[in-house]
This record gives sequence, structure tokens and C-alpha cells, in this order.
Amino acid sequence: MINGIKVTLVNKTQNGKDAFNVPIYSESSETVENVLVGEPTGEDITADLDLYGKRLAYTLAIPKGDTHTWEDQVVEFDPTGGSSVKRFRVYGPVTAGIEKLIPLNWNKKVKVERYE
Repeated sequence: MINGIKVTLVNKTQNGKDAFNVPIYSESSETVENVLVGEPTGEDITADLDLYGKRLAYTLAIPKGDTHTWEDQVVEFDPTGGSSVKRFRVYGPVTAGIEKLIPLNWNKKVKVERYE
């Protein structure tokens, strides 16, 4: 059976503006269970660099029934399976399939780039 990992989704909420009219944000975290992390091919990396100007690090498969907002969000997970959590930023649109027609537990995909 295929199992995913826990991914932390970091949500930014605007709380106001400072004296220079720059938005002030706070962050909150939510854990999303059973997310698959896939390694991109060389072609995928090159295509995304040409299309978006972003270097594709991983593709995440989101479980069916998930209602979180993923576009332009920060996610944290350990790509090595150890204890080295890294930050990534979601870019591009969320790709979704028809839930009933997909046999496995995942029906959405997002692309992430490394984010420091």
C-alpha cells in the first residue's frame, strides 16, 4: 500500500499595515497527512524553468477530500525522511482530476520550489 508523509502547510494572514502602508502578516500552521512527494524529471525541471522561471524541486500529490488552499503557500516537509525539515513554496495552478475517476487516494497535484 502506498502511504504519504505529513506536510506542514503554512498559512499567511494579513493583520493590518505598518506606518509605511506595508502589509503585516502572521503565520499559522496546519498538518496535512498522507501527501505524496514525487521527484521531477529533468524535462519537468527545464520546462518549468522556461514557463514559470522557477526551479521545480518536487511535485506533491494531495489527498482526496482536502479543502486547504495550496496556491502560493509555503509548505514544510523533510524530503530525506530523516529530521531535516525544509521550506518550499507552491507555484503555478493546482492540477486536479475528477475524484470519482481516480482509483488511488490522491487527485490533486502542486509544484514546489525550494524556499529559504
